[in-house]
Amino acid sequence: MLSVIAGSFCALALAAPSKTLIRGAALIFTMDSTIGTGELGVVENADILLDRDKIAKVGKNLQANGAQVVDATGKIVMPGFVDVHNHLWQSLIRGCGTDKNLMGWLDACVFPLFNPNITLTETEAYAGVRLSTLDLINTGITTTVDWSHAFTPQFVRGNVRALSDSGLRFVFAYLGTADPASIADMKLVKQTMIDPNPRATFQVASHPSEAFRSDLIAMSKLAKELGVKLHVHLLENIAQREDKAFDVLKEANALGPDLLGAHGIHLTDQEINTLAEHDVRILHNPLSNMRLASGVIRLPELKQAGVQVGLGIDGGTNDTSDMFNDMRAALGLQRAISLQAGIFPRVADVLRMATVDGAKLLDMFDRIGSLTPGKKADLIIINPGNVNFAPSFDWVNQIVFNGQPVNVEWVFVDGRALKGKGELTGVDAETVVEAAQKAATRIRRDLLP
Repeated sequence: MLSVIAGSFCALALAAPSKTLIRGAALIFTMDSTIGTGELGVVENADILLDRDKIAKVGKNLQANGAQVVDATGKIVMPGFVDVHNHLWQSLIRGCGTDKNLMGWLDACVFPLFNPNITLTETEAYAGVRLSTLDLINTGITTTVDWSHAFTPQFVRGNVRALSDSGLRFVFAYLGTADPASIADMKLVKQTMIDPNPRATFQVASHPSEAFRSDLIAMSKLAKELGVKLHVHLLENIAQREDKAFDVLKEANALGPDLLGAHGIHLTDQEINTLAEHDVRILHNPLSNMRLASGVIRLPELKQAGVQVGLGIDGGTNDTSDMFNDMRAALGLQRAISLQAGIFPRVADVLRMATVDGAKLLDMFDRIGSLTPGKKADLIIINPGNVNFAPSFDWVNQIVFNGQPVNVEWVFVDGRALKGKGELTGVDAETVVEAAQKAATRIRRDLLP
C-alpha cells in the first residue's frame, strides 16, 4: 500500500512544470498587506511566478524564460479556499433526510452505516470521497479538512487513497475510540498514509459528550501524544446542551489551541470567553446549519472575544461544495437575524475566513492562505466576465455576492493545475461519477428498504 501511495505522490510532483508564469492579472488578492494595499493585499495589473510548488514572485512585468505561461488578462487571482470542516464520503447520500434536523438526519442517513452489514466498503468510500474532491476543486478549494467517520479500517484506506489521488492539500481527521485496536490503526494510518505525503496532515476526531467520555479522554490523550489537533463537533444542535460538552472537554484536558470545534452555534457568553481564553478555534458551516435547522452562530460575539473562525463545507448536509455560497450565507445570516447591514462579518471578513483565517486556525499559515513568496503555490484564477459576474463594478464585493464555481477557471495546488481553462485536469470525471452512482444506489437500497 505505502509504495503505491508514494508512487502517486511522485506522479503528481512530476506533473507540475518547473515554472509557471501567471501573466497580466487585472487584480490579485494576495491576502498579505505587506505586498499589496489594504487588508486584502490588492495588487493591480501584475504577474505571479510559480517555481515548482512555491510562489516565487508577485509583481509587474515578471520574466521567466522557459516557463509555462497562463494568460490571466482581465482575471482575478487569489489564494485557494480553505475548507476547514467536511465529510467527503457524504456525496453518496446527497438529498438524504432533507426534511429532518440534525438528529433526524443522523438517525436516517449516517448512524445506520455503522452497521457492519451495510457499511461502506473500501471501494465505495473511495468513490464518494473522490467525487467530493472533484467538486471541491471545481469551486476553488485547495485545502480541505475531512472529518472521517472511519466506519471500518478498510473504509479509512479508501478514504485516504481518494484524498491522496485528488492532488488537493488535505487534513484527515480520523474518528477514533478508546479501543486499543482503533488507536493502533490511527497510528498506523498516520505513519504509513499521511506522514509520507507532503500535502497531508493528520488530526484526531471525537465527540464531546458524557456518552462518549472515555473515547474523548482517550482521543485527547492521543492527539497530544501525536502532536496533532483534536477536532470535535461542538454544540451544533440545541439538544446537545444536554451533553455537557465543556465539562467533558475540561475533564479530558482538551481545551487549548489544538482543539477545533465544528459549528459552535449554541454557545453561552461564558463558553465563548472560555474558547477565547484557551485559543480554541471554531469551524463555521453556515449552509449546513441552515439545512439542518441547527441555528445561527454568534459570529459578532466570537469576533469580539477574539476567537478564530474559519469556513467549512460540511459534507452531505451542505449538498454542495460551493464556497462562494458559503461566504454569502455566513454574511447574510448575521444581517438577517440582526437587521443590520454593517454587522460582522463584512465582505472582506468572509473572504479572509475562507482563506487566510482558515489557514491560521489550522496552523498552516506558514504554507498557505496568502500569495506570499515562499509559500505553497495554492491559488485560483477567477473569470469575472461570465454573465453571472459581469460587468465590473466592485470586484471585491462581486466575488462574494456574484461568484460561482463556474467563474473558477484555474486551480493550482503545489503549482500543479487541478483545473485549467474551466475544466478538471488529469481525471475522467464521468468514470468517477459512475462509481459514485453505483455506491449510492447500493447505500440507498440498504438505508431505505
